[in-house]
Amino acid sequence: MSDTTIYTEQQEDAMIEQEFQGLLIEYLNSNHRKKVDIIERAYRFAKEAHHGIRRRSGEPYILHPIAVARIVCEEMGLGSTSICSALLHDVVEDTEYTVEDIENMFGRKIAMIVSGLTKISGGIFGDQASAQAENFRKLLLTMSEDIRVILVKMADRLHNMRTLGSMLPSKQYKIAGETLYIYAPLAHRLGLFAIKTELEDLSFKYEHPEAYVEIQNKIASSEEHRQKVFQDFSAPITEKLHEMGVNFEMKARVKSIYSIWNKMQSKNIPFEEVYDLYAVRIIFDPQHEENEKTECFSIYSVITDIYKVHPERTRDWVSHPKANGYRALHVTVMGPDGNWTEVQIRSRKMDEIAERGFAAHWKYKVGGADEESELDIWLKTIKEILENPEPNALDFLDTIKLNLFASEIFVFTPKGELKTLPKDATALDFAFILHSDLGYHCIAAKVNHKLVPLSQKLQSGDQVEILTSKSQTPKPEWVNFVTTAKAKTQLQVALRKERKTIAAKGEAIYNKFLTENSLVSKDLSIIDKILNFFDIDKKEELFYQLGKGDIVLDDNVKKLFKGNKNKNVLMRLLNPFGGNKSTDKKKAGDEKIVTTPEKIDKKATYILQSSETERNYIIDTCCNPIPGDDVLGYINDNGDVVVHQQSCETAMRLKSSFGPRVISVKWDKRLHESFRAEIEINGIDGIGVLNRITHIISDNMAVNIRKLSINAEEGVFHGALEVVVHDARDIEKLCNQLKKLEEVKSAARIN
Repeated sequence: MSDTTIYTEQQEDAMIEQEFQGLLIEYLNSNHRKKVDIIERAYRFAKEAHHGIRRRSGEPYILHPIAVARIVCEEMGLGSTSICSALLHDVVEDTEYTVEDIENMFGRKIAMIVSGLTKISGGIFGDQASAQAENFRKLLLTMSEDIRVILVKMADRLHNMRTLGSMLPSKQYKIAGETLYIYAPLAHRLGLFAIKTELEDLSFKYEHPEAYVEIQNKIASSEEHRQKVFQDFSAPITEKLHEMGVNFEMKARVKSIYSIWNKMQSKNIPFEEVYDLYAVRIIFDPQHEENEKTECFSIYSVITDIYKVHPERTRDWVSHPKANGYRALHVTVMGPDGNWTEVQIRSRKMDEIAERGFAAHWKYKVGGADEESELDIWLKTIKEILENPEPNALDFLDTIKLNLFASEIFVFTPKGELKTLPKDATALDFAFILHSDLGYHCIAAKVNHKLVPLSQKLQSGDQVEILTSKSQTPKPEWVNFVTTAKAKTQLQVALRKERKTIAAKGEAIYNKFLTENSLVSKDLSIIDKILNFFDIDKKEELFYQLGKGDIVLDDNVKKLFKGNKNKNVLMRLLNPFGGNKSTDKKKAGDEKIVTTPEKIDKKATYILQSSETERNYIIDTCCNPIPGDDVLGYINDNGDVVVHQQSCETAMRLKSSFGPRVISVKWDKRLHESFRAEIEINGIDGIGVLNRITHIISDNMAVNIRKLSINAEEGVFHGALEVVVHDARDIEKLCNQLKKLEEVKSAARIN
C-alpha cells in the first residue's frame, strides 16, 4: 500500500481480510494439525486491538502481524501456536491488553511466547546502557525458554526489513546495521539459510544502494552466459544419473548480492573476477531414507568421474552435520569452462532443513526424546554467558557473536568422545568446554599424544588431553587466545574476581599511606596527583597495581604533597585535547579545527562541510572514508560528528549498539578538501615498472603521492601507495589507469 493511494474503510477491510485468508490457505496446505479456530480468534482479537493504528507507510497496522504470521507459516513451516503468537506479538506492547489477558484467552504457551517477544521490545535502560545490547540479551534469555520466541522475532525483523523504505535514513542505517550484526548471524546459526540471505541482502541494499543496484544489474546481464555454462556443465551429470535411475533435480544457485560484494571487498577484485558466482545444487529423493548418505556418495562418484576435483574443497557435512543442523556433501570440481564450480548434494529432507532450519527438523522428528542437540548445547552456553554478562554492551555483543559466526571443527577426548568447537579454537577453549575447573587449572595439553602449549590451535580430528595443576590460576594473557564464548566469559569472571581481591589489598595500602602521611582521604586532588604521577587513568587500576606490587607509594610520591600544589594537574585527565568544546576542538591527526552545531537534528540528513580552516566533522582513522563512499555519522561524547564508512567494522558495532547516536550524513558537493587513500598494486616485475607507475600517478592523474613502497620477489611485485585525492572517483580512475599497464594485474583501494 503506497503513501499516495487512499482507500475507503471498506476497501481496507477487504484487503486485510484477503491477506488473512491467504494465511489460512497456507496453513491449511501445511502438514500441521488443523487448528483454524484459535488462529481466527487470534486474528479477530489482534485486529480489534490494533484498530485505527497505522504504520509509518500509512497502511493499517494489522497488516504487519498478518505478514509476520505468513512468514512464520509459509517460510518457516511453523504451526498454530507460532502463528497465533505472530498475530498477537505487538498487542501487549502497543495496546492496553496484558500478558494475563492473552493467557486467559489463548492459553499459557502462546502467552509465554508473546511475553518473551514483549520483553525484547520493552524495558528501561540506564544512561550508560546500550538499549540494543540489552534487548539482545533479553532475546537470548527468552530464546533459551522457548525457541519459537526467536523464530517469531526473526519473522518480525524480516518483515520490518522488507518494508524499511518508509523509515527515515538514520533509522534505516540503525536497523540495517543491527540486522547485519545480530539477526543475520543468528538466522545462520539457527539454520534459517533463506532468511539469513535475505536479511543480508536487504541490509546491504539500504547501506550501499548504488553498489546493490550495480551488482544486481551485472547478475541480470550475465544470466544468459551463466545458463549456457550451467547447461554444458550439467548435461553429462544428468545423463549419468538418469542411467542410474536417480530421481533428482539439478539447479544453479547464484550467490547472494551481499556475498558477491563481500568477496569483491575481501579479495579486492571486480565483479567480473568473482568466478564462483554460482553453485550447482543436486536435490535427490532417496530410494530408502536410511541409505541417503550412501546415495550422496554415489552421486559424488558420478561427478568426480566426469570432472577433476579440487583436493582441498570437499566438505562432508553428511557424516558430521554443522551445529545448525545443516547436512550436505559439497565438492568443488573444474568445469568445462575452466572455472571451479561447487556442487552441493542433498536429499529432499536435507534441503528442506537447510533452507528452513530447525522448524523443518520438527517436521521430521520421529518418536521419543532425541539426544541433546547442538542447538540445546548452544542455548545452554548462551544461558551461562547471560548469568555473567560483560558490563560493557559492545563486549557482550562480541562475546555472543563468537558463537554466532563459528565454523565448526570436531575434536576427540582421550576416550574418543566427539566435541564440536568453533574453527581456530585452542587447547584452552577445549579445557573450558569439558569443565570450567579444568580451564582454570590447566597448564598444557597433549594433542595427538604430543605436548603443546595452551594457545595451540586445534584441527578437526585432533585427540586432546588436558594437563592440570592445583597451583595453577587463570592468567590475564589467556584472554588473548581463547576464542569460544564460554571460555572467554568464564575466564573473565575468574579474572574479575581475582582482580577485585588484589584491588582491595591495594586500596588498603593506599589508605594506610594517607594515614601515615596525615592526608585527608576526601581530598580528591590527592588521588589525582598520584594517578598523574604514575600515568594511570582510573583509581581502580591504581589500587590493582598497588595490590600486585607493580608500583610502590615511596618517598618520591610523598614529595608530591610537600610545598605548593602543582597547578593544572588534572588537565590531562579532564581534557586531553584542550580548548573549548564548540569552537576549538582540534583533534589529534586532524588538520582542521572541528566546529559542530550545538544541536544536531537527528531526523534530517547532516551535510558534511569544510572550508580552508575548519570542518563540521571528524574523519575516523579506522576506515578513512572519502567523498563518494557510503558513510554514516556517529555523535560522540563531545557532540562531534564522526564519519565512518558504512561497511567499517566499528560502524557496524555502533549501529547495532548505539543506534540513537547514528545519523544520516551526506558529503557537500562543494567540498574543497583533499583526503588520504591507500591503493594496493600487484603485477609482474620488469625494468621501468616503477617509473611508469609514478608517471601515471603524478603526471597523467595530477595526484600527489604521500608514500610508496614496492616489494619484488621471484618476478612478481606487490606495492602499496598512499595518495591524496578529492573523492572516490579519483581513486577509481587511478586504479583503471594503472591496470592499463601491461605489467599491472590488479590495483584496488584498501582501508
